[in-house]
Amino acid sequence: MTAISVENLSIAYGTVQAVDHVTFEVRRGEFFGILGTNGAGKTTTLEMIEGLRKPDGGSIQVLGRSPWPRDSELLPRIGVQLQASSFFERLTAREQIGTFASLYGVDRSAADSMLEAVGLDDKADARVEDLSGGQTQRLSIACALVHDPELVILDEPTASLDPHARRNLWDILRGLTHSGRTVVITTHHMDEAEALCDRVAIMDAGRILELDSPAALIRSLDSPARIAVDARTLAADDATRINGVTGIETDHDVLTLVTRDPSTVLGELARLQCLDGVQVRTGTLDDVFLTVTGREYNP
Repeated sequence: MTAISVENLSIAYGTVQAVDHVTFEVRRGEFFGILGTNGAGKTTTLEMIEGLRKPDGGSIQVLGRSPWPRDSELLPRIGVQLQASSFFERLTAREQIGTFASLYGVDRSAADSMLEAVGLDDKADARVEDLSGGQTQRLSIACALVHDPELVILDEPTASLDPHARRNLWDILRGLTHSGRTVVITTHHMDEAEALCDRVAIMDAGRILELDSPAALIRSLDSPARIAVDARTLAADDATRINGVTGIETDHDVLTLVTRDPSTVLGELARLQCLDGVQVRTGTLDDVFLTVTGREYNP
């Protein structure tokens, strides 16, 4: 079953081709990510899916319906959190979400349960201007979910959050697909996509360059593992004699062993009693981005 079907989608702003013949599908119940740097075309793609912007060409089906022109029967079935959220001034968190609930004909009692779901029940009577950045983001997501939509679209949901607030929000996002919803997010945080998404589309200059699960994309790199060892416990000359080591990188007190046979190398390190503080790094989505775009990832 398909929640979103996008085929040959295009839009230009003057001479800039913001989205360039993009095609992909999102399955029902899937957590799908669109990845890329600022200006890659992620937000514009979402705006066309949401029915906020008319494409120049191509077709879109959302839950079996066309989002453009604006479809009053489709809108209650989707929940949207925009990149920049605006709230009514001087209202409390409870009043804000209650207002959103009333727009969809949902009982205001749903507001309290949704505040609890995103961990804001203790801030129900606080005004929005008194909430932290992470709390405001959670309130924005609560407002997108209060009418229990089938499809949730989140544009940079953890932008500008500190690492602790980002991780807390990840727990909330993981719970969305567990409840049967389809979730689409844009992000320029590769670690976030790797942790949350079933599949990801890497977008650059308005085009989708790769689309697969994070694990499959990383496996396709066939990149070597890097094993970091405390240089005080292992000399570089000794490291070069370890079976399976194909290269050595040194950086102050850290010795990094490059290998395509990490199990053998780790076994040798254990024999040499050099496992304290060892770190093993394999390929990441950052590496995938560098490979497919031919340039460094720079959000």
